[in-house]
Amino acid sequence: MVRRLLRHPVRLVPFGFLAVILLGTGSLMLPWATSEQHYTPFATALFTSTSAVSVTGLAVNDTPNYWNGFGLAMITVLTQVGGLGILTGAALVILVVSRQLGLRNRLLVQAETTEFGIGDVRRLLMGIAATVFVTEAVMTALITGRLWLVYDYPPRSALWSAAFHSIQAFNNGGFTLYSDGLVAFSRDPWVALPLGFGAIIGGLGFPALFEAVREWRRPVRWAVATKLTVWGSLTLITVGFGYLLAAEWTNPATIGTYDAPGKVLAAFTQIALSRTGGFDVINIDQLTESSYPLLIILMFIGGGSASTAGGVKVSTFFLLAFVIWAELRGEPDVSVGRRRVARASERQALTVALLSVALVVAGTVLLVLITVGVHYYQALFEVTSAFSTTGLSVGIAPELSQPGQYVLTALMYIGRVGPLTLGSAIALNTRRRMYRYPEEQPIVG
Repeated sequence: MVRRLLRHPVRLVPFGFLAVILLGTGSLMLPWATSEQHYTPFATALFTSTSAVSVTGLAVNDTPNYWNGFGLAMITVLTQVGGLGILTGAALVILVVSRQLGLRNRLLVQAETTEFGIGDVRRLLMGIAATVFVTEAVMTALITGRLWLVYDYPPRSALWSAAFHSIQAFNNGGFTLYSDGLVAFSRDPWVALPLGFGAIIGGLGFPALFEAVREWRRPVRWAVATKLTVWGSLTLITVGFGYLLAAEWTNPATIGTYDAPGKVLAAFTQIALSRTGGFDVINIDQLTESSYPLLIILMFIGGGSASTAGGVKVSTFFLLAFVIWAELRGEPDVSVGRRRVARASERQALTVALLSVALVVAGTVLLVLITVGVHYYQALFEVTSAFSTTGLSVGIAPELSQPGQYVLTALMYIGRVGPLTLGSAIALNTRRRMYRYPEEQPIVG
């Protein structure tokens, strides 16, 4: 077994995440991790550790009151390790998979990741680390100054709160030091916007981010994956922002009592964080019913490939949209920006999307069956949030029984390592046959 793992190091990724989760679980079970100085039940510690490492942010307790300084610091470390592990793991997966492919496919992979050469591992990882820490440092500096100068926080408290939420935002985690989320800062652009843009940057993914920055003057030259990710993300944010703003404009429980600029800022920030960030800028459990389908869809789609975001990924969703469009028009090929999409990519996108739908449906049904008093839409929202590693909640997570917590824990783990492992496994499993069966066209529809 060890020999097989070493032959395909990609398979080590799930075991690496599992090891960090178990280490975090053991640390959070210790009595000096909680405010009451008592041992944390295994199920609670496992749920919290998985949520942190998978950069989800779901919690089964009141985070700022249940955990003390050590516990919160441990959650911060697990989130940062999880975020860096996702980015570097995805980078190494691309490099490992590319070396396992033939020369033609290796060149195609290199064309999609033109910022770095296939063998330039060190430069790739340094670029990722620099992006992470510079972005988090800028966010921390802006928010620290705001909390200190305007909200009269002591300097140390302002720095701690700013650093904690900046790390959570960039890594698309959703843990917060406030029991009501970030509702108190929903109309403060100096706090809300850095967190929102940090989540967007972290959710783009390093291939799309690096290429978009390098070729920002010539977006026509972007690779197909970058175009799908960047333009797709902008489309989702714009449409989601407009929809949420209209749906909640008169809702007094969310943004109905705000002035017009406050409504715009709160709606934009919530949408920026809803795709995978997980912070509550407005009261999620007080939304109008028409807003929940929007958030479920955004969470399910998630962010960019090779990013801290979860979900089926923006590129997968919009690639399938182009597949449908080509089929409706009767086109023989799927084209994006004057580039023909490989058939293998179409099949991979369809596989990831359908398996993700199956997992969400199965998890929802299972959660409803084992939890008394949970409505279907609540279970669907919570399961989608866990699988997409978003962290938004309608408030039922703390009320779940241990079996229910284990269901969400498994979904967070699968949602974090599943798409990465599945995508690499499909690429590595590509094989050629020396024969083909006769073609037949079954009736569809």
